[in-house]
Parts: sequence; C-alpha cells; structure tokens
Amino acid sequence: MGDVAMSAPVIIDLCNQHRDKHFYLLTTPFFAPFFPEIENLTILDINVKKQCKNLFSLLSLAYSLQKTYSFSKIIDLHDVLRTKVIRWTIGLLSLYKVKISHIDKGRKEKKRLLNPKTQADHSQLMLMTDRYASTLTKAGFPVELSHSFQSKRQVPQNDVVPSEKNGDVWIGISPFAQHQGKIYPISNMLDIAMKLVAQGNVHIFVFGGGDEERRIAETISDGHKKISSVIGVMPLKDELALISNLDIMISMDSSAMHMASLYGVRVVSIWGATHPYAGFLGYGQSIEDVVQKESLKCRPCSIYGDKPCRLGNYACMDINPDEVLKVVMRDA
Repeated sequence: MGDVAMSAPVIIDLCNQHRDKHFYLLTTPFFAPFFPEIENLTILDINVKKQCKNLFSLLSLAYSLQKTYSFSKIIDLHDVLRTKVIRWTIGLLSLYKVKISHIDKGRKEKKRLLNPKTQADHSQLMLMTDRYASTLTKAGFPVELSHSFQSKRQVPQNDVVPSEKNGDVWIGISPFAQHQGKIYPISNMLDIAMKLVAQGNVHIFVFGGGDEERRIAETISDGHKKISSVIGVMPLKDELALISNLDIMISMDSSAMHMASLYGVRVVSIWGATHPYAGFLGYGQSIEDVVQKESLKCRPCSIYGDKPCRLGNYACMDINPDEVLKVVMRDA
C-alpha cells in the first residue's frame, strides 16, 4: 500500500504534464482512491490472487493486456518477480517493439546502507518519489515533481467521526506496521494518546487494518470520547477523506505516513529497524519530524523492517513517549 501511495503524486504529475498522452495504471481496485479522476489516466483493475497466482496466470494476464491495449511503452515502477514476468512477456509478444523501462531501486546502495562496516559512510539515498520520476523521465516522459498535494476531501459522514472540528486539533495515530521492526509499543502509543487528549482540545483517530489491529485500537479508544478507532468502520475512500482533514499524523514508517503525505498533512514518524536514509520518507515530509534512536549502532538493520532483531530486544523502539510528544508539540 505504501508503494502505491508514494507513486500517486508522481503519476498525477506525469498525467498533468503530458496531457497529449494516455496512461494506463495496472493496480488493484482497492488502491484506486489514491488517484483522483484524471482525464488521461485509466486504472486497469487486477485481482492479484487470481491473475498473479502463478506463472501461467501471469503469462495469460500479459497476453490479454497487450492484445486489448497494444501498449507502445511499458514502465515497471515496482520491479518484482511478477511485474518482471509481465513486462518480459509483453516484450516477447511484441517482438520487443514495445519500449520497456523499469525502476532502479538502488538495491546495491541499500545493501551498503545495512552494512555496519560502512556505517560511517551512510548518507541519504534518493527518495523513492525521485526514483519514480527518474524512471518515467528515462522512459521518455520527463516529470518535474510539483510538490503539490491533493485537496482536502469532505469529512465522511460516520458515527465515529464528528461532522466538524469545533475547535479541536485532529490527530491521527497509526501505531501498526507489517513487520515488528517498525511497530512502536502499543503501551507507549497509548501514553502519547492520553497525554494529547488531556490537553482538552484534541481529538484522536486510530488507523490500521485487520481484526487484530482493530481489537487493539478499540482498547485504546474504549471509554474515551476524544479517541476514536476508525479501523474497519469505513472504506478506504472515506478513510483518506478523514486523513486529509487531520492536523497531524503520528505513524510508523508505514503506509499511513504516505497516505497523509498525499494531502500535505504533517507526519511525525517513528522509525525503528528502518531509516529515512533508504528513501522512504513521506512525500514533502521534514526530517525534523522523524523520531529515531540516532546513536544506536545496529540500525538500520533492514530496509523494510522484515528482518529479526540482531539484539533480540528491538532496542530501536525503546523511545520515550515524551520524545515523540516533544516533536509533535514543537510548533504548538
């Protein structure tokens, strides 16, 4: 989800800056709300579980796509096995008359970033949004990132979302992530939420997905009028509308950061096993709003947070909640 959200502002700039061309975006229907209606963009919905489940289904999908649309160019912004199969198959079917481009994810640079022996040489790698733009430019569609954001959407009508702010500061918290190396302890996030609500003019919304995360979020919001869990109570379109109206989002290195970034919402992000140097900081976000243990010598130990902790204790997430609050309240 984070990858798609990161690509959205770049694809929007692509379409706006090349209105004489028509583009097709291959993604799942679930992610369509990331992209506003654009005249020269057509979203081609796919069912990943059915159409990308094995080699035969991928070959069939590639054949069907090229037969239906006769693409002149294929641009792979993901560069994983299934997208490689699709682009190679279309290239073969067209006898390589279709120009094929793909993203350079900087895998060698990122591998070096993880090497403790080269820690002294660590520096900021190219942001993923810049990598997307560079890929499109090399494919023949120069893109200049506008750093503009999507407009606020109407607050969704929902039992757990007030229709108006009524003077409150709306803060989103998203304490979850796909991997343990990117998850801030829930007890600490609850501490942050309670201290923010205690100020009296703050309403907090808890974001996430899945039954387990919904259960945890409900324990955070239970009994608190100014803390609302919105997990599982609205479609992604409405969730994005709510996010667009937030004043601040507090999140991990996760999709919530990138969804808030679509609307220029300030994100205070907490980083553990991963590091902003890898290029995944939210679009338009400030490094000053990053909370991390800079002095911990073992990090980053993972680009995506999916590696087990070398120390066994995830010391990278041993961050005092007051340190997070200090960043949140910096401009208050």
